[in-house]
Amino acid sequence: MKAGIHPHYAAVIFLDTASNHSILTRSAIDTKGRETMKWADGKEYPVIKVEVSSESHSFYTGKQKIVDTAGRIEKFKRRYTRTKTA
Repeated sequence: MKAGIHPHYAAVIFLDTASNHSILTRSAIDTKGRETMKWADGKEYPVIKVEVSSESHSFYTGKQKIVDTAGRIEKFKRRYTRTKTA
């Protein structure tokens, strides 16, 4: 490999903030100025915080959440249900 053209590839911890689950892996993401966390092996690694991972995503956990923003379901039901006429 040519020197100076490849990104720095190092070990980082990805921390899922929703489920507090962490994964130690290697990545080429920029880690300058990031906070560090001690792993089970006793070494400190930079931490990348993510909001969703396979531990918290509803597709992988099987726990579906229905998010009704601004009453959209009720609005749909009112608009498209038939009213009884006497």
